[in-house]
Amino acid sequence: MKDPVQHWHAEHANFSRLLDILEKQLDAFHAGEKPNYELMVDIVSYLRHYPGLHHHPREDAAFALLARHDPAMKLALSRLQQEHRVIAAAGEDLLKALNEVESDAMIARAAVESIGAVYLVYYRHHIANEERQVLPRAKKLLTDKDWEAVAAAAPAGRDPLFGSMGDAGYRELRRHILLEAQPD
Repeated sequence: MKDPVQHWHAEHANFSRLLDILEKQLDAFHAGEKPNYELMVDIVSYLRHYPGLHHHPREDAAFALLARHDPAMKLALSRLQQEHRVIAAAGEDLLKALNEVESDAMIARAAVESIGAVYLVYYRHHIANEERQVLPRAKKLLTDKDWEAVAAAAPAGRDPLFGSMGDAGYRELRRHILLEAQPD
């Protein structure tokens, strides 16, 4: 990986794109329209799976190294690690709610909207804090040896959505992302 901070930033940009699409679907749900539930489930499933296996373990390793280089960052980094757990739990709650809606189970519209809003707010806030507080410090403080340790913290896995060899299960989501990217 040539520039790990740029890679970290690019992953955040991809996650933000997905959150934007999810928000549009939740807005449609709020307006009483029929959103694309399969698309929503794919987004939340991806955001639960890929970051948890690859992105967050590398972040956790970088956080530990940053805390050694700059002990004043320990509290903020600890808070960000806690947010990883909160986002994971909120994602599980949202997946459960979306699956209930899809299976015609009785669930209050306000409950789905609330769970979706919590997920979006937490995830976006988390990304913004990392972009503002962590990435600039990581770029400045972490050495090549540190970055090697960060890379070793998570298995080298391909991205099933944004990678060059995407999984068939995300075909519709990839198509939707490409449509979103086209100028009006």
